[in-house]
Amino acid sequence: MRVPLFPLPNLVLFPGVVLPLYVFEPRYRTLLADVQASGEPFGIVRILQTSKESDLPFQDRVSRVGTLAHLRHADPHEDGTSTIIIAGGERFQVQAFHTDHPYLSADVAQWPLAAEAELNPLEAEQAAQATARELLSALLRLNPENTDALRAAAPDDPLLIASFAASVLPLSGEAREDALRARTLLDRLGHLLAQVPTTAKTLN
Repeated sequence: MRVPLFPLPNLVLFPGVVLPLYVFEPRYRTLLADVQASGEPFGIVRILQTSKESDLPFQDRVSRVGTLAHLRHADPHEDGTSTIIIAGGERFQVQAFHTDHPYLSADVAQWPLAAEAELNPLEAEQAAQATARELLSALLRLNPENTDALRAAAPDDPLLIASFAASVLPLSGEAREDALRARTLLDRLGHLLAQVPTTAKTLN
């Protein structure tokens, strides 16, 4: 499938995460208009290097893995900018970039998480639930002053708990993308759990 791309520095979108974005550049105003007309999702990918850091073409400075973003709401402003609400969908891998629009687009292949090869489906589900509970408990222990708010905001599904943790932990864009690239759900949960003791001092 071919999707418009909205590259952003340090932002890695995870499945199920709902985020606001401010659309102000003319090319992304065009992207938003096209997405509203088509009703199709667009892709969020991370900018790896800015134009100040590298003179490579734009498509060579963005990640080749990203997440589909589904437009939930758009609030246009008088100056032509918009505030939008998006929800993360399936992750994808970029197959080929296209530069024939004002904005970057790409042919992408959806990239679902793999099954746990050494566990049957029930064992895999139980292991994911246990690791997700451990991850959530670690987040709560690290932020006792925000326990009630974190507990109220945390989802129940292990996949969404991983997305929640990846969003609230103060990780670098690279560390978040490593979590997004995880082969299985247990790998993603384990990667995030390993980040908690060393990186999470204060959650915002």
